[in-house]
Amino acid sequence: MSTRRTRQREAILRVLKRTTAHPTADWLYDEVRKEIPNISKGTVYRNLNFLRQTGEILELNPDGTVTRYDGRQENHYHFSCEKCGRVFDVDEPVSLELDRRLAQKTGFQVKRHTLEFSGLCRDCQKERKSTFPAKSVQAPSRAGD
Repeated sequence: MSTRRTRQREAILRVLKRTTAHPTADWLYDEVRKEIPNISKGTVYRNLNFLRQTGEILELNPDGTVTRYDGRQENHYHFSCEKCGRVFDVDEPVSLELDRRLAQKTGFQVKRHTLEFSGLCRDCQKERKSTFPAKSVQAPSRAGD
């Protein structure tokens, strides 16, 4: 694939960088089609692969089924919701100490690491609470009341 900056590649990168939703390739395809109606899915997939290989974007596959993309290049952590599947950036400093300790312990040359947290996002926690409200517990009545 050509390394030149094509109109399609620029549009894909622009759309990806303006969202924090960690979209799928299909979502990106739908959004880029608003700018370039005749773009094909194959072009989107090829360009996403190229952008990933050149380090301009990150490819995320948190649950092993749906691949998502991240336009944020610097190393950062993610949180993946086990219920809705959304992926969130975690604003927590990346531990370079962890890289150093691993390199010292193993002799590996560590360039970066990835760390993903998982659980329930705020929205899914709220939904869960409204679906399964806490049971009210009545105090036992006292004799003579």
